[in-house]
Amino acid sequence: RVSVLLPTYNERDNLPLVVWLLVRTFSDSGIDFEIIIIDDGSPDGTQEVAQQLEKIYGSDKILLRPRARKLGLGTAYIHGMKYATGNFIVIMDADLSHHPKFIPEFIRKQKEGNFDIVSGTRYKGNGGVYGWDLKRKLISRGANFLTQVLLRPGASDLTGSFRLYRKEVLQKLMEKCVSKGYVFQMEMIVRARQLGFTIGEVPISFVDRVYGESKLGGNEIVSFLKGLLTLFATT
Repeated sequence: RVSVLLPTYNERDNLPLVVWLLVRTFSDSGIDFEIIIIDDGSPDGTQEVAQQLEKIYGSDKILLRPRARKLGLGTAYIHGMKYATGNFIVIMDADLSHHPKFIPEFIRKQKEGNFDIVSGTRYKGNGGVYGWDLKRKLISRGANFLTQVLLRPGASDLTGSFRLYRKEVLQKLMEKCVSKGYVFQMEMIVRARQLGFTIGEVPISFVDRVYGESKLGGNEIVSFLKGLLTLFATT
């Protein structure tokens, strides 16, 4: 059984599409699933949309587990995991940048190598990024390159957030991780290597969001660099 953790903030336009794609993908593949929507008090009506989706697909498949306000990505996963009944957990973005069609590939890869984590990678094989301007591509590539040089993590895409975890492995990593925001994804892989967990990779196509605004800004870049240096100093 696979539990998908879907943190949301102002995603009312994207949420019905990503949920429909997830339900179709799992149903076509014959995979038992649940989708846990962790909304951080979106002012745009995301929660109302999630409630409608619960009614359409059933509360055994769609679970809305909201929080009062924005409290960070890491704590959203911890919150969602309390309700997860699957033995595997998929984390992904709700803005349609991660296509659910790759999830069956993650599951195949996991079985093939009995991996603890399967990570989607934009920087290997036929993976790629679509819809970003040059500046955004340079920031992402630069962040990934810096991380590779400083931390030598043994995985090609550290800043991505489309992954499959064994539930117990994700729980252990959550206990160890201290980062917030975008650095959190990177720390998860670094800590996984430290603890001896195995990581498989599947090339994915990342598509920039269609609706809404990116949450990446100057503050996130500064906190990423600080977090990177902290990890370098402590691992």
